[in-house]
Parts: sequence; C-alpha cells; structure tokens
Amino acid sequence: MSVLETPWMADVFYLCLVLGLWTAAMALVAPGTGVLEALALLLLAAAGVGMLIWPVNPWAFLPLVLGVAAFVLSFLQRRRAGIWLVVSAILISVGSIFLYENARGGPAVQPLLAIVMTCLTVGFFGLGVRRGLEVQAVKRTVDAATVIGLTGETRTPVHRSGTVYVGGERGHLRRGETWRCELGGRGRRQGGESWAATRSGRGSS
Repeated sequence: MSVLETPWMADVFYLCLVLGLWTAAMALVAPGTGVLEALALLLLAAAGVGMLIWPVNPWAFLPLVLGVAAFVLSFLQRRRAGIWLVVSAILISVGSIFLYENARGGPAVQPLLAIVMTCLTVGFFGLGVRRGLEVQAVKRTVDAATVIGLTGETRTPVHRSGTVYVGGERGHLRRGETWRCELGGRGRRQGGESWAATRSGRGSS
C-alpha cells in the first residue's frame, strides 16, 4: 500500500476539496492579483488526484453541482444571497463528505473532521463570502476619470488640505496630492474657494 492509499489520505483529499472551494469562492467575489485563483486551482487539482486514486461515490457529485448552482444564484439574487450561500455551503459540505468512499462503501472522511469543516463552511459562506458580495455590490457613483477638469466647491477651509465637493461626491484634497473620493459622502456647502481636478488627477487652486 502506497502513502496515497493510506486511510488518512482521504481526509487530506477532502480538505483539499473543501479549502479549494472556499478559495475559489473568495476568488470570485474578491478578484485580485490571481493568488487566490492559483491557490484554488492547486487545491482542486490535488482533490482531483484523490478522485483518481481513491474510490469515489458518483452520487456525491449531485449535491456538489447543486451547491455550485446555489452559489451562482447568490450572484443573481443579491437580496437572498445569504440564504443561497448557506444552501450552497450545506450542499457542498454533503457532497464533499460522501465523495470519497471507504472499503465498506461509506464516507472515508473522519466524522469529527466532517462536522467541524461543515460548520466552518457554513460560517465562511454565510459570513465571509456574503460580506465579499456586499463589498462587490458597492459601486462608485463617480469614477475618478469623470471628474478630471471639473471644478468643485471646498467643504472646509483649505490650507494644506481640506474637503471638496466635485461631481456629486465628497473628496479629500491636499495641495499637490491626488484627491480621494469618499463613497456616499455628502455635506453642507461651505466656503467659496474653487478647486479643479487636472488631467493628472491632482488638485490645483
């Protein structure tokens, strides 16, 4: 018997599958440098190797596929995203637990490990992934490129820095530095000093 065929390797393949699905989910809701995508690919590839070495229950793919479908629905129905993410986590957990079989045809994953990872998966999808979707849904009402050349009113007295109202958004402006837009910022009109956003994105008086 090789190392890859020892009983505890089923737990390793199971962890690779679950963690790979976690990472893939986060890569979709919070795309970035590609590190998450690469890590997800590596973990899922390891889980795939386990499917070639270890006996697999083909029926376990059904809840896995349904779990992925529920995850996709969380993107399409944002108001019910929390519900769909929890459903997705449960289905993915069930499919992952029953995917790798032991010699008797039952799940090869240790029960305690399966319980712990199921709870963590539900929490991760219900809280972490949901938060990622909420952040992803937030869109800037004004893109930085659209305010170039526009003139804004100061919100506070400007010496070295101050608040400026440009294109319907409140931004923080420093002399000679790029002004930063604060999403949803609103305030009363103060001061009469005008500032303009130049082509370089810097404030000028």
